[in-house]
Amino acid sequence: MTSLFTQEIRLSKRHEKIVSQRLMLLQQMENKFGDQNTEKACQLQAAEIAFKRNLSLLKDIEAAEKSLQSKICSHLPLEIVSLETRYWASVEEYIPKWEQFLLGQAPYPMGVENQKEAENTVLNEA
Repeated sequence: MTSLFTQEIRLSKRHEKIVSQRLMLLQQMENKFGDQNTEKACQLQAAEIAFKRNLSLLKDIEAAEKSLQSKICSHLPLEIVSLETRYWASVEEYIPKWEQFLLGQAPYPMGVENQKEAENTVLNEA
């Protein structure tokens, strides 16, 4: 009977040790989980701050671009402004044709005849 009693005591001590280790591990897990949540919150806050900063920088760049564009346009001769306007109108006219070609949904937008005609027109105008 004493052997059963000593075995019971030994098992009881082992059980207490296992339970204390379990509690310690649970506490470590809770701490780690809390640290992860804190870190995630900090990362989200940093991302939000970076997004706002980037948005502000983008607005500043756009404002600077508009300012420079207005300064450049005010100093350009009227002929150059007219050429630029016609150029962009031409680009906008051909964008749909080139988009289809670049997406592989249409043939080359300018045939050989058109290319030679364009070259002849350019040579004649010069």
